[in-house]
Amino acid sequence: MAEIIQSKKALAVNPLKVSQPIGASLAFLGLAKSLPLMHGSQGCTAFGKVFFVRHFREPIPLQTTAMDQVSTIMGADENIIEALRTLSDKSKPDIIGLVTTGLSETQGTDIHRAVKDFRVAHPEFAHVAVVPVNTPDYVGCLESGYALAIESLIATLVPESRSAGKRPKQVNVLASAMLTPGDIEAIKEWVEAFGLRPIVVPDIGDSLDGHLVEAETSSLTIGGTPRSEIEIMGESAATLVVGPSLNKAADVLHKLTAVPDYRFAGLMGLDDCDAFTQALADISGNPVPARIERQRAQLQDAMVDSHFMIGFARIALAADPDLLGMQVRFLTGMGAEIVSAVSPHKHDSLAGLPIAKVIVGDLEDMEKEARAGEAQLVMANSHAAETASRLGLPLLRTGFPQYDLVGGYARTWVGYRGTRQALFDLANLMLGQHHELEPYRSIYWADDRDAGVGKQHVLASAAAGLVH
Repeated sequence: MAEIIQSKKALAVNPLKVSQPIGASLAFLGLAKSLPLMHGSQGCTAFGKVFFVRHFREPIPLQTTAMDQVSTIMGADENIIEALRTLSDKSKPDIIGLVTTGLSETQGTDIHRAVKDFRVAHPEFAHVAVVPVNTPDYVGCLESGYALAIESLIATLVPESRSAGKRPKQVNVLASAMLTPGDIEAIKEWVEAFGLRPIVVPDIGDSLDGHLVEAETSSLTIGGTPRSEIEIMGESAATLVVGPSLNKAADVLHKLTAVPDYRFAGLMGLDDCDAFTQALADISGNPVPARIERQRAQLQDAMVDSHFMIGFARIALAADPDLLGMQVRFLTGMGAEIVSAVSPHKHDSLAGLPIAKVIVGDLEDMEKEARAGEAQLVMANSHAAETASRLGLPLLRTGFPQYDLVGGYARTWVGYRGTRQALFDLANLMLGQHHELEPYRSIYWADDRDAGVGKQHVLASAAAGLVH
């Protein structure tokens, strides 16, 4: 059991966390013909858009209600209604994700009432789903905002039913914010290998995987989970929940539909992957495919090859709770020592990790712990690049954002293959920390230019009895 230590600093010296509105917007970017709408100033949205563009290196559809000084003081409900009307009329989305920011939350905006007022004022747009999410950015982190968006999405779009199992080959997958587009693709292939059809919510593996399309521009997301798929989640045979942050969303879905669920803290490492594989075998009634068996054997071989480098390695981690937990379990399972574990947000799942403590703080807290524990490697997002440089340690970039590494968003971490590659990368970074010893040179041996003279001097000294 890990002790959760809350940092007592009055401010974040070296910020680690990414805000809740960005997390909620990320969830909506994984839905087809969707449009996140941030209720706040233009700067709030512009800041989030910069994060997304630098990380995914793709154009990102993101809109704002553009609160100004007057609406901030006098009320901004009209901004919401007008923004929803304009976007519904011009962009014609299937889903609009209405996300609050610190500004609108401080003002006290009731976005749920504003949505009702929009429905009364504009019944012609009843076909457009509006999903309101309260995500103040002065609490929580990307992961918690993302989870709140999934909860609201399910509550808004999934009808109450008792048709679980009507589609016996269909399974729901609630995908945590810690999963990359590469991870989502790997999970879909994993599920399909057992003859099942996954509905992934949200599916950023389809919308943010980095692919060229014929359309030059689009005001909506291209790819992602269609609204029609979300509405039939109650007919699935099972729900696979990846990440403890989505447990509340899973509870909402189960209450609405009674679809049985299987919950996984992560999908990295032999134990996690075996549990997921067994669940798929149980749901489908099919044996484990030969290619999955081979991937497992490849991972086992990689574990043997890399355990000399990773065993007892001292590693410093900084990430949101789901990702941090998955990394801790994976690394400790390989025999590594976690000398620093820092999360920007407290979650109940952190207390069950097999380490001494987790600090809820920032990158400065990680740096201090890493230096005291003589860390050999840092795992964190791109914000930790300067931290790792000061420590003189290599940085393995994980999480969001990764703005100084091309393709970091597409990397696969989960599954037998993803875990295998992570082992290789960790082992290679650790090998890079070991340097060969300088060759020994006798004090009686001159440098190479005078090697002949030096040799003669040694031989003469030996003949005179000076060297034994």
